Amino acid sequence: LGIAIPEKATITSDAMKMLDPHGLKPANIEIERIVNVLDETIAKLEMSSLIPCVIDSLDRFADMLGPEITTNLIEHQKLSNEMEQLLSSSEEGGTMRPEEQQGRLCLLQQRLKCSVRNILRLLLANPSLCQALKDKTWVRGSPTEGFLKAFGEFRNFILERLLTSPVEEEEKTRFAADLSLQIRKNTEAITALQAELAAAIRTREEEIHMKDNVIKDLKTSIQNLTTGCEAAIQQMKEEGERKQREELQASEARSARLQQDIQQLGAQLSALVLEHQASELALRKRNCRMETEIVNWIQKYDTDMGEKQAEYEEVQAAYAQEKAQLSLLTEKHAVLLQEYSQIVEERRIRQEKEELALKELNTMNLAAARIQAFWRGYLVRSLYKPKKKKTTKKKGKGKKAKK
Repeated sequence: LGIAIPEKATITSDAMKMLDPHGLKPANIEIERIVNVLDETIAKLEMSSLIPCVIDSLDRFADMLGPEITTNLIEHQKLSNEMEQLLSSSEEGGTMRPEEQQGRLCLLQQRLKCSVRNILRLLLANPSLCQALKDKTWVRGSPTEGFLKAFGEFRNFILERLLTSPVEEEEKTRFAADLSLQIRKNTEAITALQAELAAAIRTREEEIHMKDNVIKDLKTSIQNLTTGCEAAIQQMKEEGERKQREELQASEARSARLQQDIQQLGAQLSALVLEHQASELALRKRNCRMETEIVNWIQKYDTDMGEKQAEYEEVQAAYAQEKAQLSLLTEKHAVLLQEYSQIVEERRIRQEKEELALKELNTMNLAAARIQAFWRGYLVRSLYKPKKKKTTKKKGKGKKAKK
């Protein structure tokens, strides 16, 4: 209508998680301990809210509660009655002094607190008994329900505050501010749209009033035209009747011509039907012949496949037999190969020993030849050494004679 409507505020999943305390979980042991304390307090509050109902039906639940809990409940009832009597006497203005009355009131309060603690300790020590008492569906008073609900909300609020970091708190505050701003903008836009709608409605009513006046004028003009158009209508009616008669005559002639065409087309249709019947009969015969050939081919295929299957089974049997023989020959070949390897290894070792012995023999022969040569040389030197000494002596004597 001329005013831009603000876009809808986008709420992300993280923002929804920040606003929903039930989706939060404790992150460390300290927070978990605080939450456990609050949960235990809620359980104790729920059980303490059931104590008046249990006392009212004590005869009915004495067997289930046991003697110890029953005794404590009776004592608690006595203290409650005494507290009510003391409060009623103080309201009526009894003979007891205010100081004494205040002291007795404080003492009764302490005893009531101790009594409630003892009863809760005995009840909470037996979880099955607590669950049985809860299952009896006693109707709590509206103040008690309101207090339990408020304490549960307090527990969720504490958990949310413990699990919310400063950054998340700032984001939550900014998100709430953005949401409030968006709500304010939407409210302003709605107000402006309502004002514009009221103006549009007024304008529309004025236009409708003007159109009503125009309609009245048109009705007057129509009434004036009606009298002038009756003569023209009568003339047009006569002209229409004349044209209708002419068109009827033309239609009869056209109908006779179409009837003749229908007869011709019927004759053509009969001829085409006979032709198509003959063609269908020929196709049926051909189809029957093809089906017979297909059956023959199928039978031939079955026969050939049976022969192939028998041949395949024979080949398979021969293959299995040859495979068994191959396995046997493979085992024998493996044994022979092992024996051959052992023989080759023995030959190699024997050849190495022979080569080593031959090498040692050659070494010994070479050493013996050298020793023999050395010995022969020694013998020859030994034989020629005396002769050499004699020759030297003779030469010495000849020199002395010449002198």
